[in-house]
Amino acid sequence: MAKRLNEHQHLSDVLKEFVSENRLQKGLDKVEVRDIWEQVMGPAIFKYTDQIKLERDTLYVQLSSSVLREELSYGTDKIVRNLNEALQRDLIKKLVLR
Repeated sequence: MAKRLNEHQHLSDVLKEFVSENRLQKGLDKVEVRDIWEQVMGPAIFKYTDQIKLERDTLYVQLSSSVLREELSYGTDKIVRNLNEALQRDLIKKLVLR
């Protein structure tokens, strides 16, 4: 851990430093992507979502409805744009629906 400074620091800066030093960003991204998926896609689609997995820059989403999977496959580029916009960074490059 970093040494204490006598200067005051903002809590957000301390947390960012802690996450960076302990390499926790990947794990936080995985949790955040699940929350953003529910927020962006809505409760109706989230109800049919069985599993969400983020590996590198690819988001794998397992759906329980083949009809919904087919419908969503036509708009994967738009879904990726909306998810990245909600995340406020380009974290996802590819979406794979299973």
